[in-house]
Amino acid sequence: MKILFVFGLIIAGLSSAQAGWWNEQWNYKKKIALDKTAMQQAGMAPEAGALALVRLHTGNFNYFLDVAEQGKDIRFIAGDDETPLKFEIEKFDAINEMALIWVKLPDDIASQEQPVIWMYYGNPNAVDGQDSAGLYPPEQYLVYHFSGQGVKDSTAYNNNPSEQTVSKSSAGVIAEAAQFNGNEIIRIADTPAVPMAAETGWNVSMWIRVDNPQQSGTVILQRGGVLTLESQGEELSLKLMDSNNSIQTISLSNSVLSTGNWHHLVVSADSQNVTVYIDGTVAATQAVSVVPALAGDITIGADNSAGHSFTGMVDELAIAGKPVSDAAVKFAYRMQGLGGSLLIYGDDVSQEDGDDGEPSYLMVTLNNVSVDGWVVIGLLAVMMFISWLVMIGKAIVLNKVRKENKRFIDEFEKLGIAEMEKLDREDTEEDEDALESPLMLSLTGGHEKFIGSSIYRIYHAAVQEIHHRLPKAVGADSAEPVMKTQAIDAVRARMEAVLVREMQRLNSQMILLTIAISGGPFLGLLGTVVGVMITFAAIAAQGEVNVNAIAPGIAAALCTTVAGLVVAIPALFGYNYLGSQVKEVIADMYVFVDEFVAKLAEKYSD
Repeated sequence: MKILFVFGLIIAGLSSAQAGWWNEQWNYKKKIALDKTAMQQAGMAPEAGALALVRLHTGNFNYFLDVAEQGKDIRFIAGDDETPLKFEIEKFDAINEMALIWVKLPDDIASQEQPVIWMYYGNPNAVDGQDSAGLYPPEQYLVYHFSGQGVKDSTAYNNNPSEQTVSKSSAGVIAEAAQFNGNEIIRIADTPAVPMAAETGWNVSMWIRVDNPQQSGTVILQRGGVLTLESQGEELSLKLMDSNNSIQTISLSNSVLSTGNWHHLVVSADSQNVTVYIDGTVAATQAVSVVPALAGDITIGADNSAGHSFTGMVDELAIAGKPVSDAAVKFAYRMQGLGGSLLIYGDDVSQEDGDDGEPSYLMVTLNNVSVDGWVVIGLLAVMMFISWLVMIGKAIVLNKVRKENKRFIDEFEKLGIAEMEKLDREDTEEDEDALESPLMLSLTGGHEKFIGSSIYRIYHAAVQEIHHRLPKAVGADSAEPVMKTQAIDAVRARMEAVLVREMQRLNSQMILLTIAISGGPFLGLLGTVVGVMITFAAIAAQGEVNVNAIAPGIAAALCTTVAGLVVAIPALFGYNYLGSQVKEVIADMYVFVDEFVAKLAEKYSD
């Protein structure tokens, strides 16, 4: 458990509790906003049911260890902090600190002035909240992410391949991709669950990478011999067969699938036109006499019967039973691609953070402090507690001493030489308690007069010494008591001895402040050096250097230095102030000794 310390700097950095919180069982949430400016500039907008791809990594999320196993406690909530959103986790790797999550955006998010969603996490008792089947609309018939074991359909239709020989590659646009080396194939058996009717339209989308220049007629995808996507070199063509079995070819001569690069490919058909998009822009559009209703098996990759093969990769294959708009294609391309996401990742917020939704950066930094850092901070917290206790107690005692000294001096100065011993009284139990616990004496009232005065204790010792010396100085026939010079010197020595003990009492525990002043920064510096050392060791082990990996560790390491300074600076000010007060009290005691001895010599000298 982290050690909480009452540092003034930390108190200033903490804000009030979060006003809006979807569920108190979740400890943290992360703000994720859509870049509305970028969408407007690019002429794109999410349609109803659009999906956002949340990419979490060390650059935007440092709390994978705070998330439950396999992300089962992750939840997505709309900007109102009330409405749950459906989502699907394609990949969650806490060890390598990477996650890919599909989230269904609110239908009205495009009209929001500040489109925001929240990701909640930090509930180890939560059950898995994914809803892959409910994530996609009814007209979405097939979605292959190509992540995990085998090739599986993420929609509720479960249109899984009837045949698959592809391998997986980690070099996909989104996690893994299907790798085709010439003979591999993915075959989806003809099923009524994948209707592509001419009346309602349809669209096919995928990310594709052609690894080598393809031979003439290489088939990327076909369905029942009616829809065929072919490549020739780096050119792409779309062949459609109408109801009269005549082939209509849409050539994309102005667009190429450059070898070795990923491209976003979409084919969309309505009742009159077929449009091909490459990388978010229209590559070709053509009116056709009859848009075919597609049926039959769907094949991706090799077609041994026709001597076709495909060398490359395919990622995020999707088939839907409706056409798609230009804005939606642009949105999907930018959202899924690596060129620049439309999501802006905010900071992580806990329930203790400010109600403006923004976290305390100090708390974010403290969350990254390592165990050794918290050990150092704990020691500094103890040191700070002791130093403040000393300063407060010493200030109370000195205030009491100065007041009682002033009262005693005022009374003493009113006395004549003959009455200089009048203020003395017998010792009581309260006098002994005052020497043992001056702080308790100062905090309570109703004591004997001058009981808290250090000057009175010097005076009392002097009067007792005088009474001890006078019988030896008085002759048998002497009318007035007389003290020799040696006896007066003995009284002075007695007073100076008590003065020294009073000085020791006044300066007691001040050494603890000097330890805090000098030791606090050095202890904090030790914690910082160890933290920096651990940070660089971790970076060396990972083999990757970037500011997002270094900054959290360095910032957390510097917390111990800040803690050391927070301990030392108040102790320094307190030490100097209390030291000046002690010097004033000591000066008053020296002056009193001189004045008392002078009066003593005047009264008892011969």
